[in-house]
Formats: sequence, C-alpha cells, structure tokens
Amino acid sequence: MKAAIINQYGSPEVFQYVEVEKPQFSPKQLLVKVYCSSVNPIDWKIRKGMLKILTGNKFPMILGFDVAGEVVFIGSSVTRFKVGDAIYAQLDQRAFGTYAEYAAVSENIAAHKPENMTYEQAAAVPLAAMTALQALRDKGQLKTGHSVLINGASGGVGTFAVQIAKVLGATEITGVCSGQNSELVKSLGANRVIDYTQQDFTKENIKYDIVFDVVGNRSFSDCKRVLQPNGIYITTQPFPGNFLRSFLTSLLPGQKYKVILVQSNGSDLAYLKEQIEEGKIRAFIDRVYPLSFIAAAHIYSETERATGKVVITNVVS
Repeated sequence: MKAAIINQYGSPEVFQYVEVEKPQFSPKQLLVKVYCSSVNPIDWKIRKGMLKILTGNKFPMILGFDVAGEVVFIGSSVTRFKVGDAIYAQLDQRAFGTYAEYAAVSENIAAHKPENMTYEQAAAVPLAAMTALQALRDKGQLKTGHSVLINGASGGVGTFAVQIAKVLGATEITGVCSGQNSELVKSLGANRVIDYTQQDFTKENIKYDIVFDVVGNRSFSDCKRVLQPNGIYITTQPFPGNFLRSFLTSLLPGQKYKVILVQSNGSDLAYLKEQIEEGKIRAFIDRVYPLSFIAAAHIYSETERATGKVVITNVVS
C-alpha cells in the first residue's frame, strides 16, 4: 500500500510517499480502507519531535489519528461491524497510522460513519470533536445554564466546542477568534464573539463557569479573574507542568485547572453521530489535500490559522 512515512523527526520535508506493507491486525480489529484522514496539531508536533518522550525513535513512522473509510476485513472476535461498513474513528495515541491506504482499527474505538456526512466531513470529526466533548462534558462538567468561553473558537476543536457547548446546555457561549471568523462562530451557536486582535477577554469583568483554552495561549493565571469562584480552566496543552498544576488545584477548594488529553472512544463517536444526524453538529473544512501532498497540508496546519479542519484524501485507486 501507499503511505506517507517519516524516517526521522524534522520539518515537513521529512515526509516520504512510498510503498509499505499493509498493517497487521488483531482478532479484535478491523482492516479499514482509508478514504480520508485529517491533520491535527498533534500530528505535526509528533513530526517535529516535540512528543518523542511518548513516541520514541522507532522509524519508519506513519502519522495520523483520524480515519474515515470502509471495512475490508474483520478480525475473528469482531461483532459490531461487517465488511463493507462505512466507519470513522480516532486511533489510539500510541497506535497512530492513518496517513496510508489502509489502517488497523480496534473495534471498540470505531463507530459507523454519520449517514449525512461525506467521508471528507467524517474524517474531520473524531479527534477534534471528541476533544471538545471530553473537555466540556468530562473535565468541565458542563451543565444546563453554564456560561462558557472558548478561546480559539474558529479552529478545528473550537468549531466543535461551540456546537457541543450548545448541545450540552450552555446558555451563554462566548467565542474568541479573529474578526473575519466572527460570523462563522455566531452561526455555530455563540451568543457573543470577541475579536482577539481588538480585545483581551482576560481584562473583562464578565465571569464564566468554564474557560476552554483550545489554542493554549492564555495561562490559568491570566484567566482566573474571568472565572467564577468555582470555575474550571481547561487547556489542550499536555505538558508535564500543566498536569502538575491540575493536580495541585484538585487538592484545593475554588477554581480548577484541567488538562484534556483526548481518549479514543467508540461510544463518544456514536453519540456524536446521533448529534450530527440530527443536525446539531456539523464539520467545517478549511482545505483538502491529497495524501501525496501531506507536507503542504502540515505547512498550512502549522500556521494555526485554519478555519475548521485540514482534511487529507487518499486518491490512490
């Protein structure tokens, strides 16, 4: 099969588009023909070697977590899927590998693709939408009536976070983004949009139950003054110091600092499928690249200016 591999950490130029063996799969896994994947910031952070403490130095390495495709073979213990099913999934963080023609996908992390989505749209969902869902529902314990601020509301995770906050019952949703994306964020369900180029949300006198810092560019200290006394600050930046801060605030009363590290979960994807098919959640795609242009896709993603997701299509016949 064709795959985009890296043999060392470095710039996007380290990608090679080559022929490799199909992945091996266990009795509890599906072999999936990958129609589409997507680029997430964690992909290029791995490629640059920023997470080598987790990923090690075993090469060649096939990156990519999101997959939307068709089941072409099932393991002997698989019960929920059959050959020909259209599925989507986020691979486990220790078993990435969707920048390829085929991927091995564990049954428990997969779900049937939303019927009203194309493969491109479905590939934009798993990691980003589950990050938003698990951050707001599990870490933020979002309840009906809560007020939420989402910093980075027009990006991949942010566009889903605005919609999921609304689904979970938030009554006041504030999105922080550039002015050119304000109408998009309002259309997703935000009651209010702050243009970060014109206004610093941490200087306001409004207080929120949850501040979800998707882009990770505002500290807990910055956000304390806009949090309710028992408010929760959530970051997507999984650095050791952040986990320490999270642990320390868990021991004390008052405001909490939490880190979201998304977990692959087929049940969450099934829940998202329901919301998508009911028209409550949609995916936004900024650009689509063929897999052979993966370096260009990473270069664009690294600008951190994408509105919604960067999707990869597998054009190999």
